[in-house]
Amino acid sequence: METGAHAREVRRIMRAVRLTMALRRKLKAPVLSAFLNFALAPGSEAHSRLLSYLPKEDEHEMEVDTASSGAPAPAKHPLPELEIYCYLLVLIFLIDKKRYNEAKACSSASIARLKNMNRRTVDVLAARLYFYYSLCYELTGDLAEIRGNLLALHRIATLRHDELGQFCRYLFYLGKIRTIQLEYTDAKESLLQAARKAPVAALGFRVQCNKWAIIVRLLLGEIPERTVFMQKGMEKALRPYFELTNAVRIGDLELFKSVAEKFSSTFSSDRTNNLIVRLRHNVIRTGLRNISISYSRISLADVAKKLRLDSANPVADAESIVSKAIRDGAIDATVDHANGWMVSKETGDIYSTNEPQLAFNSRIAFCLNMHNEAVRALRFPPNSHKEKESAEKRRERQQQEQELAKHIAEEDDDEF
Repeated sequence: METGAHAREVRRIMRAVRLTMALRRKLKAPVLSAFLNFALAPGSEAHSRLLSYLPKEDEHEMEVDTASSGAPAPAKHPLPELEIYCYLLVLIFLIDKKRYNEAKACSSASIARLKNMNRRTVDVLAARLYFYYSLCYELTGDLAEIRGNLLALHRIATLRHDELGQFCRYLFYLGKIRTIQLEYTDAKESLLQAARKAPVAALGFRVQCNKWAIIVRLLLGEIPERTVFMQKGMEKALRPYFELTNAVRIGDLELFKSVAEKFSSTFSSDRTNNLIVRLRHNVIRTGLRNISISYSRISLADVAKKLRLDSANPVADAESIVSKAIRDGAIDATVDHANGWMVSKETGDIYSTNEPQLAFNSRIAFCLNMHNEAVRALRFPPNSHKEKESAEKRRERQQQEQELAKHIAEEDDDEF
């Protein structure tokens, strides 16, 4: 942390934060107290405040350790990065111990301290504190109280070009809003971008992004690849959504209902229950598409039986479902109302349509967007172009002076 602060290397501080997340389970009150005594000046405002959040039963042990340390410690002038890091450690400890009221006070104090800092090396720690700040108030049901503060912090982060962590959260929530508003195409793009831009260490955030992205893709009629569910560290969390995807892919309504009931608690905790209710129509449409491909002509009663419709009048429901699917272009068929049949048309050559062109266009647009983002994210040494430009100007000036001196000398020789 100190090396990164002195050298202004944000990557070193990011690495320290990742290592801290790995050691999270080992955070104990005595360890934190000893670290605060080591990192902060005893008696300072930050030292006294952070010690007050730790359990009181460890105070006696801390006093004994401090008294037995021998010579007095030299005066400390901690770096701002180290002070904010101490806030982060104590806040994580309080949340893990479910002491949410103390965590709210600690997070509010850390945000107030951050507002007085404007250092790029603090931005990585600030992003973590913003997250835990909102989490503390969300766990206590008081998130609405700090909504204005969060928006103000987002504006500050954007002005300071520290918007990566905030931008990922913005994309995630924007995708959720667009999903609720039935704007599935835009929601899919936002959620996939949030998952792709999120840090590798933010596993829980990436899992949530993938869960919502899977549901949105299913609502769009797409089937996610198996590799999406096999990402490292996500297999167990995405298992319910894998089984749900399998039911949608097959078009089996009974399997879909059983999966929805089996993992109802998981879907409720993820707040995706309402979206899964919308998927019922997609399951029926997928099953109907499979039927239209398999049969050139089939009765509506058999369609209702294969779709396992459990309504009072399944034949009438099957007829309305088939008619709506034909109108929406989901299947290429006609309905013989007199005989009660669904007649499928012959499958034409897909390469004579615009579908291959649209597929290539979407892939090319994706590659171009990734290229533009990579160019914007390139890192250059600070002021290197200015130094190069000034050196070139110096050389040009010297050449001009030499040419001018040579020209004057030649004129003098001619006059002589």
